[in-house]
Amino acid sequence: MDRLSSWLWRYRKRVLFGFLSLLVVDGAGLIVPLVIRGAINRLAGGEGGVLASGLYIVALAAIALLFRFLWRYFLIGSARLIERDLRSKLYQHLLRLSASFYNDHKTGDLMAHATNDIDAVSRACGFGVLTIADPIFMIPVAVGIMLSIDPRLTLYAIIPLPILTVFMLGFGKVIQHRFEVVQEAFSGLMEKVRENVAGISVVKSFVQEEGTERDFAITNSVFIDKNMALVRVWGVFQPLIQLLGGATVAIVLWAGGISVISGSISLGDFVAFSQYLMMLTWPMISLGWAVNIIQRGRASLGRINRLLAATPEIVDPPHPRAPHGARIEIVNLTFSYPSRGGNAPALSNIDLSIEEGTTLGLVGLTGAGKSTLAHVIPRVFDPPPGSVRIGGEDVRDLDFAKLREMIGFVPQDPFLFSASIAENIAFGKPGASTEQVEQAAQLAGIHDEIIAFPDGYETRVGERGIALSGGQKQRVAIARALLLAPRILIFDDPLSAVDAEREAFILRNLREFFRGKTSIVIAHRLSAVMQADRIVVLDKGRIVERGTHADLLTQDGIYRRIWDLQQAEKEVNGEPA
Repeated sequence: MDRLSSWLWRYRKRVLFGFLSLLVVDGAGLIVPLVIRGAINRLAGGEGGVLASGLYIVALAAIALLFRFLWRYFLIGSARLIERDLRSKLYQHLLRLSASFYNDHKTGDLMAHATNDIDAVSRACGFGVLTIADPIFMIPVAVGIMLSIDPRLTLYAIIPLPILTVFMLGFGKVIQHRFEVVQEAFSGLMEKVRENVAGISVVKSFVQEEGTERDFAITNSVFIDKNMALVRVWGVFQPLIQLLGGATVAIVLWAGGISVISGSISLGDFVAFSQYLMMLTWPMISLGWAVNIIQRGRASLGRINRLLAATPEIVDPPHPRAPHGARIEIVNLTFSYPSRGGNAPALSNIDLSIEEGTTLGLVGLTGAGKSTLAHVIPRVFDPPPGSVRIGGEDVRDLDFAKLREMIGFVPQDPFLFSASIAENIAFGKPGASTEQVEQAAQLAGIHDEIIAFPDGYETRVGERGIALSGGQKQRVAIARALLLAPRILIFDDPLSAVDAEREAFILRNLREFFRGKTSIVIAHRLSAVMQADRIVVLDKGRIVERGTHADLLTQDGIYRRIWDLQQAEKEVNGEPA
């Protein structure tokens, strides 16, 4: 559905009923001048019947009242339903897109699509349809009645219409282009606000309130400048339509007045003609509104369609298989991030086997590729075909949902939703009982701290878990993964914000939980991996060392140097070695 008409067709019955109701309202309005003409002509001839004419007008007003409600209900209601459907479609599409998409697109831009752009489409499908449908019916019928009254005056009245058409076509293209520019500027403004609000603690820590304010003022000014460019076009277009309408009225009043004086038409005919002419003024103006609203809607729908055209890089295979077993094999894995182009790969020639039920420790200096390796196993980023296997099957051949369900992943920087602690822990298993949630929290070493809060597990954590410390957020994320009871666990340095004593306590709790499960523990502190069945050291995307903790200490390599540094740090801090 890449056009406004496609979305309107979805609710064609409602749109049709709204259009028919609009015709009834317009029809009632078109009859009123004929009733007035008859009353005036009867009065001029010394006849009565004015009361009956007044009652006719009241009856027509009552009909218009009822059907005006109906056209608003059906037309504007359809626009709101289209807004709902389009927003749902966009949201569902965003959920399916791969992680790499969000590396290349700013959150503010996506928010602008979901707010301003969808609102513009809704207006085009509601008021845009109205402002087109009204003139389509009103202008031909009104002109037809005017022709029956006086063809010469009608000719004067319709002279501006061809001129108006030419202007609408030219201005419409300019309005669409400038509105696209405005929406892009709005996206930048939204991203600037989001970024500064999310990083407010950094702004305040570096006392950059004034600098941030100046930077925002520049972005805000750019947005206003783009808007003013659109306003200038619209500011010329709308008065031009009114000028043409006013000139038509002046000509008709002059020529019609002469005709009344000469007796060519009756006073009642002239009054009716004048009323029909005034009725034409709104359709002429509404055509201008239609151009503005429709072109804005088309521009916004074009932006949304470009976003909807983005395809997820990671999808289910044509014939997905169910995973069997939890043994992980990595064969000659070389991986580069798509957004990095031709830069050096993040991982090079990785060969690794992790037997089911064993724990692998993964260490290395910053930027060694540890997190990248953790992300390609559950297909957060897609590995090359055949390079990563689980249970003997290529992960790219496995059912995507089942693959993710069997893996409990705890990232280095966990994300918590603005909900209660219990809801965050049970996020992957909404039907979990209170006992299950508490048991997972106990294993993660966070239970005692949670029950110490006034609201316990119902404590709201705020946006991105702002109400919790870094270590508390990490442990809530660990509990969230443990609650799933997955067959494979991947911990990407989830204890970096926890003190050494708390880390040792949590690791003791997890040791029994890990039994029988395939586990990968990434850590900077070697104390977190020293009990692992095997440890692998990465450096610049390559495996440079592997073995047990005792084996690696005997080698004069990266692992031994990290161990010595951390032991020296403990001595300085007075911690037990």
